[in-house]
Amino acid sequence: MSGRGAEFYGGRFNPKGMPALCASTSILTALREANQVGDLQPTTLVTYRAEIEAVFDAGDATALTAMGLDAAALADPTWRDQMRDHGEAHTQRFAREMFAQGYNGLLVPSFAKGAAAIGDLNLVLWRWGDTAPSRLELIEDEQRLG
Repeated sequence: MSGRGAEFYGGRFNPKGMPALCASTSILTALREANQVGDLQPTTLVTYRAEIEAVFDAGDATALTAMGLDAAALADPTWRDQMRDHGEAHTQRFAREMFAQGYNGLLVPSFAKGAAAIGDLNLVLWRWGDTAPSRLELIEDEQRLG
């Protein structure tokens, strides 16, 4: 739950240097997201209890337009090329601006191969912890993770 991997490499919705935790709203979406390149790799799925305030809903076209983006810009598959060529992709700049405005995260459609146009959602968090307004708790009642 550290966000260090995303911080080190950067992601579609977090520039390098910005921690992020990406969660999916369904098991199938999580599997698609975790295994986007090559063959299916060993994957550990976990669940969380979350009480997250100030989440930007990227499904709200009006709010997205007010931020200077649209659904096509979010789905742009060239974000990695933009990051390599310009140091930051448009979606990463958007995330940085959302963070600066006090948003704790972003609810966004999944862009993984096989994701449904409607319903396959991810929650990208930039702030999370043990307390409100961005409380995230790992559900591990049976202590299976050790």
